[in-house]
Amino acid sequence: QVQLVESGGGLVQPGGSLRLSCAASGSLFRVDTMGWYRQRPGKQRELVTAITSDGTTNYADSVKGRFTVSRDNAKNTVYLQMNSLKPEDTAVYYCNARTIGIDWRTREYWGQGTQVTVSS
Repeated sequence: QVQLVESGGGLVQPGGSLRLSCAASGSLFRVDTMGWYRQRPGKQRELVTAITSDGTTNYADSVKGRFTVSRDNAKNTVYLQMNSLKPEDTAVYYCNARTIGIDWRTREYWGQGTQVTVSS
């Protein structure tokens, strides 16, 4: 069993910053691609960013230039640095990871979600 534990959400004012973390733990061989999704109020869940095991990244147009995804492979952890936050960034942010198990099977997991609220 693999668990993704998220942390770092909270309430910030517009223009502020937050740093989210997501750590994978449990029985696995390695963590492959990791990413962040978010679900804004009244909207469908959307991909925010993803990062491969070799560090290749992509970003939704809405966050390019403001958000930065990174990872620490030794800790099986992915981070999301969010700068210049806008009210439109308010959402529940979910970590996603694709793992390769010790049985060589590929599986996907989701974090529990962390609330990010950007408001004056």
